[in-house]
Amino acid sequence: MLVPDYYYVIVGGGLAGLQLASRINNDVFFKGKKIAIIEPSKKIENDKTWCFWQNTPGKWDHLIHKSWNKAAFFSSETEQTLDLGEYSYNMIRSSDFYEDVKKELEKSEDFIFIQDRIEKIDPVTRTAVGKKANYTATHFFDSRLTDKYKEEVKHTVLYQHFKGWLIETQENIFDPGKFTMMDFRLKYKDSTSFTYVLPLTAKKALIEFTFFTPFLTAEKVYDEMLERYLKEILQLKDWKITETETGIIPMTDFPFHENNSAYITRIGTAGGWVKPSSGYSFKSTERKVEQIIENIKSGLATSEGLFNKSFARYDSIFLDVLSRRNDLGESLFTKFYTKNSIEDIFRFLDEETSFSENIKIMLSLYHPEFIKSFFRKL
Repeated sequence: MLVPDYYYVIVGGGLAGLQLASRINNDVFFKGKKIAIIEPSKKIENDKTWCFWQNTPGKWDHLIHKSWNKAAFFSSETEQTLDLGEYSYNMIRSSDFYEDVKKELEKSEDFIFIQDRIEKIDPVTRTAVGKKANYTATHFFDSRLTDKYKEEVKHTVLYQHFKGWLIETQENIFDPGKFTMMDFRLKYKDSTSFTYVLPLTAKKALIEFTFFTPFLTAEKVYDEMLERYLKEILQLKDWKITETETGIIPMTDFPFHENNSAYITRIGTAGGWVKPSSGYSFKSTERKVEQIIENIKSGLATSEGLFNKSFARYDSIFLDVLSRRNDLGESLFTKFYTKNSIEDIFRFLDEETSFSENIKIMLSLYHPEFIKSFFRKL
């Protein structure tokens, strides 16, 4: 084989690709290795909002747009204020993240940004075929999501899909010290659906209507539910929409990691890095990137140790329940947030809890449907 164009090619300049690139850039082990980041768009718009919790200082603290220490949870029967204790819940705008990492990498002679769309990667010739050119490398990190996860009926597939409005009001409406984790007081019929509120100031907030369902819906449905929430729940008469964002995240127990090979590692959503039962990805991506770096430096396969089978099993059972009985979502999430401490909740979602702690949390969610799903997924 001829000398490849690049040591690594990172396909996709989103969250996973740029976190990986930044981590490589800050490790002397990779100094002198030529790396290409190939992305079809310029990535200059704020196309996503990422939120995550942490109880220690982190690498991305300088990009935090807003942080909260209290959360609200609403169901049709209860209202809870959750004190996050040692944790903070943080928001990062994607445009800030893209700009920050690009500026960092542009100072390095090892990285090059290429605007192109990769159509396929040939593992035999180790070639990424793009619309503009072909690119060879010793290894590819591929963030392209295919539809293969939809084709195998033995795996459960739901979608977390949403639309958000960044609104401004004339009067002081919001408590900027407390965000709303979930508000089930307004739901779409027979579904797991809720509103998520991130107040930035007393007059400004990002409000998202979110579905966690086996089906997708028309654009007008999000708009109708958002407008109803503003009028019926927040009792607003006047507001201005300054930004909008939408998203569709597959929530599935499909084993994305089985698509990894000696020369291709799937990353991001395409690698199964999104937590299937919650949709959170920012800190999960950071942890998996760290594991990849450790694997490379130790001479292991890049995907070694990226997934915890026990937590994957819990996620799979939970997804199966919601797939068959999507109307149970409000009840299950209410139990989750009212019967467990916020510290245990965050540690469980971060896959840091012990077996006994996991059993305690799963029992707090108990419903007969879990027994059916347990045996279905066995």
